[in-house]
Amino acid sequence: MDKFESMRAFVAVVDAGGFAAASRQMGLSRSAVNKLVINLENALTVQLLLRTTRKVTPTPTGLAFYERCVAILADLAEAELAVSHLQTEPKGQLRINAPMTFGTRYLAPVIAQFLQRYPDLHVELSLSDRFIDPIDEGFDLTVRIAQPVASASLIVQELFPAPVILCAAPSYLAQRGTPQVPTDLAHHPCLAYGHLATDNQWLLVEPEGEHRISVNGPLCANNGDVLQAAAVQGLGITLLPAFIVQDDLQAGRLQQLMPAYMGPSISVCVLYPINRHLSTKVQLLVDFLSAQLPPTVRP
Repeated sequence: MDKFESMRAFVAVVDAGGFAAASRQMGLSRSAVNKLVINLENALTVQLLLRTTRKVTPTPTGLAFYERCVAILADLAEAELAVSHLQTEPKGQLRINAPMTFGTRYLAPVIAQFLQRYPDLHVELSLSDRFIDPIDEGFDLTVRIAQPVASASLIVQELFPAPVILCAAPSYLAQRGTPQVPTDLAHHPCLAYGHLATDNQWLLVEPEGEHRISVNGPLCANNGDVLQAAAVQGLGITLLPAFIVQDDLQAGRLQQLMPAYMGPSISVCVLYPINRHLSTKVQLLVDFLSAQLPPTVRP
């Protein structure tokens, strides 16, 4: 029995959710794929799959074995690449997820440069401000702008910090005045990010401590570009990562407020499943992002 081929068949069946789809992916007959999985179950003396007329699902033991198989096959693929001297010429598909604003402004041109350097790669870039599960949704790499959090199933690598600042248009400040301390924000219309876990509260941090301020305003949105555009129009005060508003600050369209008070520290991070940790194409992309993101993005 070719154990690696049997493991590939088993992983393909779990990924595809059935033998028919797995056989098409592998270019084998359905009976051949079924025989490979049965041989594997016999060799292990355990049942890996629950088979019904409608679907095929892994048993609890099968699911645990699937996760190990994915890691082993990834390591094997990397070893084969190393032997064949193809580490610097990656091939295949990369599925990437990133927030909308960061993706369109900064990630898109870097991905284009990356593909020019590695023309045998194919990238599927999905931009969304929805908080996704990279493993459940099958992404090789996810860009996230948040506080880095350790994960048992994901590798989290910080690219650079992303300070969160208060700002407003000069026209707004001329009309409504400039707040001097956090409590002043209660008397100003504020433009809030729509997915704040604290609902209508902003958390501001200074060396002396933290301040939670209840805010209200004419607009909340789950996209930074929407809030930035509204702030430039003078609709109120907003709290956003500096990379979203840096051009407006430099051009004078927005003005930073109370620089001693900032939002909680966040970072631009990349996340990828542990079973991708030896993937040449993922590591090349992470290194490329670290090196090629425009210096103006960095604080």
